[in-house]
Amino acid sequence: MAPRKAASTKTTAKKPAVKAKTKTKTTKTKSTGKKAGKSTKAAAKSSQKYYYFFGDGKAEGKAEMKDLLGGKGANLAEMTNTGIPVPPGFTITTDACKAFYEHGMETPKAIDQELETYVSMIEKSTGAKLGDPKSPLLVSVRSGAKFSMPGMMDTVLNLGLNEETVQGLAEKTSNLRLALDNYRRFISMFGDVVLGIDKELFESEIAKRKKEKRIKQDSSLQPNDLNEIVKKFKRIVKRKTGEDFPDDPWQQLRLARDAVFRSWNNPRAISYRRMANIPSEIGTAVNIQAMVFGNMGNTSATGVGFTRNPSNGDKEFYGEYLVNAQGEDVVAGIRTPQPISELGKEMPKVFKQLKTITTRLEKHYRDIQDFEFTVQEEKLYMLQTRNGKRTVQAAIKIAVDMVKEKLISREEALLRIEPQLLNNLLHPSIDPKAKFDVITKGLAASPGAASGIVYFTAEDAVKAGKKKNVILVRDETNPDDIEGMAAAVGILTARGGMTSHAAVVARGMGKCCVSGAESIRVNLSKKQFHVGRLIIKEGEVITLNGTTGDVILGEVPTIEPEMSHEFAEFMSWADEIRTLGVRTNADTPKDAIKAIKFGAEGIGLCRTEHMFFAEDRIPFVQRMIVADSAEERQEALDKLQTFQRKDFKEIFNAMQGMPVTIRTLDPPLHEFLPRREDVQEELDNLDKDTDSYEGEVDRLERTLKRIDELHEINPMLGHRGCRLGVMYPEITEMQTRAIIQAACDLAKDKKKIFPEIMIPLVGHVNEFKNQKEVVERVANEIIAKSKAKKLEYKVGTMIEIPRAALTADEIAEHADFFSFGTNDLTQMAMGFSRDDAGKFLSYYVENGILPEDPFVSLDQAGVGQLVEMGRTKGKQVRPDLKVGICGEHGGDPASIDFCHRIGLDYVSCSPFRVPIARLAAAHATLRNAPAKKTKKK
Repeated sequence: MAPRKAASTKTTAKKPAVKAKTKTKTTKTKSTGKKAGKSTKAAAKSSQKYYYFFGDGKAEGKAEMKDLLGGKGANLAEMTNTGIPVPPGFTITTDACKAFYEHGMETPKAIDQELETYVSMIEKSTGAKLGDPKSPLLVSVRSGAKFSMPGMMDTVLNLGLNEETVQGLAEKTSNLRLALDNYRRFISMFGDVVLGIDKELFESEIAKRKKEKRIKQDSSLQPNDLNEIVKKFKRIVKRKTGEDFPDDPWQQLRLARDAVFRSWNNPRAISYRRMANIPSEIGTAVNIQAMVFGNMGNTSATGVGFTRNPSNGDKEFYGEYLVNAQGEDVVAGIRTPQPISELGKEMPKVFKQLKTITTRLEKHYRDIQDFEFTVQEEKLYMLQTRNGKRTVQAAIKIAVDMVKEKLISREEALLRIEPQLLNNLLHPSIDPKAKFDVITKGLAASPGAASGIVYFTAEDAVKAGKKKNVILVRDETNPDDIEGMAAAVGILTARGGMTSHAAVVARGMGKCCVSGAESIRVNLSKKQFHVGRLIIKEGEVITLNGTTGDVILGEVPTIEPEMSHEFAEFMSWADEIRTLGVRTNADTPKDAIKAIKFGAEGIGLCRTEHMFFAEDRIPFVQRMIVADSAEERQEALDKLQTFQRKDFKEIFNAMQGMPVTIRTLDPPLHEFLPRREDVQEELDNLDKDTDSYEGEVDRLERTLKRIDELHEINPMLGHRGCRLGVMYPEITEMQTRAIIQAACDLAKDKKKIFPEIMIPLVGHVNEFKNQKEVVERVANEIIAKSKAKKLEYKVGTMIEIPRAALTADEIAEHADFFSFGTNDLTQMAMGFSRDDAGKFLSYYVENGILPEDPFVSLDQAGVGQLVEMGRTKGKQVRPDLKVGICGEHGGDPASIDFCHRIGLDYVSCSPFRVPIARLAAAHATLRNAPAKKTKKK
């Protein structure tokens, strides 16, 4: 039975003429769930301030007001207050957005009434007036949440145009083409954002006109072309909405404002918030600002840039611009922009001023700045600044460099990098020894290399990405592609620059991306692209090199990344600050060496069963399991002991004197046997004429019998872990012998070895005492006979059964250490089967039943209490008890913070998550440090 879907909210606003619609249904989140009532009325009647003006060198807001003004509004206010040229405007607060949703997705009248007052402030500042046929004011209406969400919400530009004001603008600027160009842009953007009309309908009309005129650039369209396009755009609106395009600028403004508020809950914004862990209840502000025009001819331009290179962190002025264009032309990839250095040749005075302002902004905010600007007839205006999105490679270099430049402290540098982002450092690169065929080249928009199967739509990428590596290929991406981009391992676009949507989002996600590969032609209807005569169809494999911009035919081998010297320095700062130890989960010498490279301080979990599944060992494991006598079982165990001794010796050697925690056999024995149906099929197909027939029949029938005997209804709660060792002590004996003999072999060579033997799935103290006696008897006997008489070892247990946590004081009397196996502990405490919970856990998280998947991030309120209780009880009995965790939670930053707060000694995680754990442990130390007392004056 399929789960019921949550009802979507209506998006049609009640307006006198044109109805505002959205193309997609909005989704209710926490911020939309309240009904209009007393609280809304009280808010509307109160003297609460919902509008903040900025302009003429003064602003009512400031940088610290991001909660209320959003990042964009707060930074516009800050820039204005510091004397930077910013077009005048005002910000409608996030509180107004909340009131909008509480009021049934309408702006309360008391808030709406103030709109005209603040528009008049812009009018006073500019000398233009909204709707004035002779001197019309045009405005932009933009979103702006506290946290940057590039491209996820909606924007409307050139608002205020109609049949009268377009003529007024033409006369005022002596530029009919400018006026008509802005008008067609406004109708298409308003139609898309506010009225919910597919923007491709508008784009296709422009494409047709350019084809008829045999021109390539929008800027080549003449006034008569634009006039015809405007008429066709209006006919599209009439056909799709049943009503004329709204001519009243005030109606346009109110509809656009509400559309931006609604866009807070469009599907792409919800997806982005979920992926970026941005709270749904904070809402967005709306910024209404006087338009300045970068499309007034060759003395005008628009661009975006960064104060440092956001891909590699180099301290260089980085960005792009277009002459005679508006801002969306740059980010949408409609035209391929020029490097910002070229602006220095075309407009040297503007370029010098821009560099001066942006350098000042970086020093003011003490971080890399992502800025937008427009040049209107050689006059520079700053439209936005914000802390720039950057790759994690760049983020680390910038943080280290800024510490050296004395802009920030080491502690600030560490806190600027979210631990989870270090995943993105581990991108592979193209193997330099590999031979490959580069079919075209684009811009190196986001580093890394990836091979995958080509898909052309976000929907197809999401479906295919669940089972295989996918490369998403688009003319250009747009915010609606967010889920497909998340599902893909790489992104290729035919258009767009280094600051296009594809480039910015890919860098934020840590995906490799090649943008602006202009030689490719994407045919969406046929699901193929071609480069010259070469055709690549959906389902074929390509490789992207996001570091060089190469697009390569077929799959290419890759190599693991090398860490930069800035990374090593940065991580050394983390190690100096953190108090929590970081070990790794490793079952092979290769994994152990990799973990050391990433900074592991030992092995917190070595799973011996993984060694048993090797092709040369599994037959002996199966012989052990089907053995009818102790002698037969011991024969198989002796063979396995030889393998295990060699394994442990290699791992001890790799760990270079660090502690190695080895877990004795944990899974139920049936997991090592073949499937019953496979054995039966082999038995049925035996050749009766062979000499070995009778022996094979006997072997297979014994196997079938043993499979039936070992069958369990719920094997995860069945005969596994220490229960195997209790029933078959010879298994524990064999593993102990292999561990201690391997340690003695190396100790003879004066190598420091620290074996820790861990008994799994203990629920009762007597189980542990039973297994500890076996381990100590065998280990002490071997050490006594060896030349390594000073070899020390520890015996501890894995706390993964709730009862063990509840009785940890009893177990601690006999155990040298505890390691919480939080995977199984979560399973047993929450009653969730790890194998089956996937059927409903994603639904639980998406619908707010659970805040997060408890197998990904520790359930601190429930399972966490068991961990804290076990730690407290154990330490009360044995203060020197070593306590850590070794489940997947050992690499989760939120879980690591919890482990720090409750006083664990270490966490253990997979090798590739070791850097994440090291940085997360440093964050935990810094964020949980007691506040410094200030001296009283």
